[in-house]
Amino acid sequence: MSRMKFLNTEIDNLNMDEAVEAIDELIIKKENSYVVTPNVDHILRLEDDKEFAEIYKNASLRLTDGMPLVWISKMKHTPIKEKVSGSDMFPRVCELAAKKGYSVFLLGAAEGVAAKAAENLQNKYHGLKIAGTYSPSFGFEEKEDEINKIIKMINETKPDVLAVGLGSPKQEKFIYKYKDQLNVPVSLAIGASIDFEAGNKKRAPRFMQKAGLEWLYRLCKEPRRMFMRNLTSVRIVKVIFKYK
Repeated sequence: MSRMKFLNTEIDNLNMDEAVEAIDELIIKKENSYVVTPNVDHILRLEDDKEFAEIYKNASLRLTDGMPLVWISKMKHTPIKEKVSGSDMFPRVCELAAKKGYSVFLLGAAEGVAAKAAENLQNKYHGLKIAGTYSPSFGFEEKEDEINKIIKMINETKPDVLAVGLGSPKQEKFIYKYKDQLNVPVSLAIGASIDFEAGNKKRAPRFMQKAGLEWLYRLCKEPRRMFMRNLTSVRIVKVIFKYK
């Protein structure tokens, strides 16, 4: 594994093909592993959130999500090979699952969206097994009955991959808190990927993704939610100088 120190964490310096191969190896091992995808927001959160730092410390894979981190790595002469975002990685994992007979459980998004995403993914990847889908209620993380229901549902369907799209840091904290109760070989924190696959939200055009402008597209689409997040992202400059 090509793991390297980067700012306030460590990164698995893998390209997309290598990342999918590494996830395949985790599925085969069946050791309740999980994958996180650091971006600028995560790097900033790691500075202050001890629980989030613990989650990162114990992650099986840390795959770089965001061109700004790639640019920073080059500036520091420790280049990250490639951006491996959750939204790009997840379809590749579904493709892998269809080829190898793995099953996938989708957890997240609004009512009915996960089911629509599952339908679209099965149409795209012939033979893909969807173990189940569940769209949790608002504030479900505080509802013990619903948490127990989700854990039971996942364990009964025995997926090889649990794809959790609850937004960060909720999705990472859910995976970490319940990983020992969930008998899943690998869990993925995938952000808005379920919405994207359902067609509920559109991703930025490919040229904007490659240019590192996906944040601008999302800001235009969701100005209220994304404005403060992007405003606080300027704090990354302080972090860059802190970890030389």
